[in-house]
Amino acid sequence: MLLIKNGYMMDPKSGREGKYDILTAGDKIRRIGKNLLCPEEGCEVIDAEGLLVAPGLVDVHVHFREPGFTEKEDISTGAAAAAAGGFTTVVLMANTRPPVDKIETLRYVLERGRETGIHVLSCANVTMGMQGRELTSMEALAEAGAAGFTDDGVPLRDPELVKTAMERAAALDMPISLHEENPALIHNNGIHQGKASAHFGIGGSPREAEITMVERDLELALATGASINIQHISARESVELVRRAKKRGGNIHAEATPHHFTLTEEAVIRYGTLAKMNPPLREEADRLEIIRGLVDGTIDIIATDHAPHTAQEKAKPITQAPSGIIGLETALPLAITGLVDGGYLTLSQLFRLMSTNPANLYHLNAGFLAENGPADIVLIDTAARVVPERYLSKAANTPFTGWNLKGKVMRTIASGKVVYCGN
Repeated sequence: MLLIKNGYMMDPKSGREGKYDILTAGDKIRRIGKNLLCPEEGCEVIDAEGLLVAPGLVDVHVHFREPGFTEKEDISTGAAAAAAGGFTTVVLMANTRPPVDKIETLRYVLERGRETGIHVLSCANVTMGMQGRELTSMEALAEAGAAGFTDDGVPLRDPELVKTAMERAAALDMPISLHEENPALIHNNGIHQGKASAHFGIGGSPREAEITMVERDLELALATGASINIQHISARESVELVRRAKKRGGNIHAEATPHHFTLTEEAVIRYGTLAKMNPPLREEADRLEIIRGLVDGTIDIIATDHAPHTAQEKAKPITQAPSGIIGLETALPLAITGLVDGGYLTLSQLFRLMSTNPANLYHLNAGFLAENGPADIVLIDTAARVVPERYLSKAANTPFTGWNLKGKVMRTIASGKVVYCGN
């Protein structure tokens, strides 16, 4: 039993906020009120004076690399990094080795997730072996506990296959998350075709590689009624396509990463492979349109695309190093510093994007604070200075090391248990 006292509670789902105490019992919130007392001996009291008390964050786009790539990350270290970042629920992508295209692999991942202190869910693959040719047994994988479906990391190129997958996902009332890059248009991935590609003397990835696939899949989603998530959106034209499609109805969602709303292709010139990612960082106009999309609700989810790699891999030349950066331990400070302190969002709006909305996408009992609701809670000092230096992730592939940010996670509580305690 925990009693969180004297904090400023914020529930983005109901809009309720103010000075409230929260009493948990087991994995549930028992009471929310003023001047609460411990009802029995052994109740732990946490003084949250000066702290924001909010729902645990939910990240629907992370790579924990297990099975197959545990030199980069494993489910245990990934979960520790998540807890340090204030996340109590994560949804794993399925591009492991073997991929999560069979029930046995899915069960292994979920079992390993249950050994951590947070809620670790997993998508299953859309296609067998992520080859884009044969659909997985989506119904059986759903029955075995898959949270949704994705081949993230490998775009789905066959429109008829995508349509069939969307129809089956719609029948299951489960989302499909889509990596929108057409490989046929990309000469060197991870680098925007523009100033950055010219700097390195390579072909790069043009914005059209994303735009064409976003346009296709929005039309398919509207036709099939599928719930889709346009992942890690990077181009301003893609944001506008989503905006227009949402006005036509459907069940369309889009996510932005902290790196895409914070950085531009200039970062790749400065940081090299540490800022190489798929889709790539683009121009300032793209960054600003992504922020505009977050403000007006076109983009309704912030997700990290936490993608750990070893230092040896990232030390390779720009065309050989893998794409991706870690993000779980820097996401909240980047969002508070860039979006809230930047005057774009309120804290309540931010937590809707980082907790309530992503939970809703996957129909999760998460992302809110209420009596009888889940005791998944994060305590944050929103004014505290944060300078990322050391990480609980196995990896450190990020350009944000040493940045001067704000917003420090002081406690992360999952299922009524403290899973992270900041200094």
